[in-house]
Amino acid sequence: MLQQDPADNSELRLAQRRAIYSVLLNSLLALAKGVFAVKANSTALLGDAIHSATDVVASLVAFAGLSLARKQHPSFNFGLYKAETLATLVISLFIIIAGYELGRQALFGSSKIPDVSIALPVSLVCFIVALLFGIFQVREGKRLGSPVLVADGKDYLADCFSTAVVIFSLACEWMGFRVDRWAAAIVAIFVIRTGVILLFNAFRELMDVAIDRETEDEIRKLVLAQPGVVGIQRFLSRMAGGKVILNLDVDLKTKSHEKADRICDRLEEEIVRRFPQVVMAGVRPHFHDADEFVRIIPLEGPDKGVSSHFAKAPWFLVERKRRSDGGLIQRKFIKNPFLALEKRRGVQVGKWLLNFAPDEVYMPDNRKAGAIAAILEEAGVAIRPVSQIKDLSLVYAPEDKE
Repeated sequence: MLQQDPADNSELRLAQRRAIYSVLLNSLLALAKGVFAVKANSTALLGDAIHSATDVVASLVAFAGLSLARKQHPSFNFGLYKAETLATLVISLFIIIAGYELGRQALFGSSKIPDVSIALPVSLVCFIVALLFGIFQVREGKRLGSPVLVADGKDYLADCFSTAVVIFSLACEWMGFRVDRWAAAIVAIFVIRTGVILLFNAFRELMDVAIDRETEDEIRKLVLAQPGVVGIQRFLSRMAGGKVILNLDVDLKTKSHEKADRICDRLEEEIVRRFPQVVMAGVRPHFHDADEFVRIIPLEGPDKGVSSHFAKAPWFLVERKRRSDGGLIQRKFIKNPFLALEKRRGVQVGKWLLNFAPDEVYMPDNRKAGAIAAILEEAGVAIRPVSQIKDLSLVYAPEDKE
């Protein structure tokens, strides 16, 4: 099974630093709200300070989850990626508790008259700081692929709702209206809703939820386009802390263990390269007796002979034949789209030919196509000399040209 290098954890360290910043900022917000709430005699601002204090605990959990996710242990073969999921679960519970506390304070708290001149400016500053950092944290969490940072950022945004209620209630106090309790109760519902969504997503990952259908379909197409692959017997995926672990069983039209290993190794590398969220990919081969095979031959033209240079061949003949009796099923003459390319032509031609899923590629006996041969052989394609062709019948067929 191919696994990303555990030493390559720069993004994880960056996410860890983001969590540290979150702890420090939340501590300052909670302290500022608490001190000025006491000075201003504001119950609403004091409740918001309690909310920020719960965020400090949640941020500490986020930091601990990111730290644990970096650890390696022989008892956990797939790593400790779910540590982030557990941290997200704990954070969601704190958000729900904070929402409950906010609603309780709004409906049943004491109705003291606050000093608006002190409480309102503090609330506005805390609101702006929390809003900007929350947006930044969510964006960084998505960029780094860290669900716990996304959860922490959403926690900040949820905190903005409660602070907005404080600002609204203080403004109403200044104008002589008393509507802060009902506004706070409505915001508490949104805070609890955010926590419930995060809680549900964390449970889904802990229960080994599969990747989304669209991503699975894209990976299936990539696998089936690989030369030598005729089908997928089993496709298993599971989420772990925002990362994906894959196990595939594929049918290969070869009985060569060496060729099967090359195909599977290439698939594992290509899946991880094309899909960064996949941290582990394991492909197990099953040998399949396919009656059909595809071969490619370089030509000077649809009605001409074999080309003496592979990468500079103007045309290629792509044939699909029956393995049992060698009967022709389909024939196509295809132009070389990289003929005029000056640099890296061989590499581009080799990668392009893989799109036709060939089993055999015939090259001139005097070929100088090391790069092409390496690309094709790495994909499990057999390289044959054109001198072995005994049944080539070049017929100009306009309907088969591309």
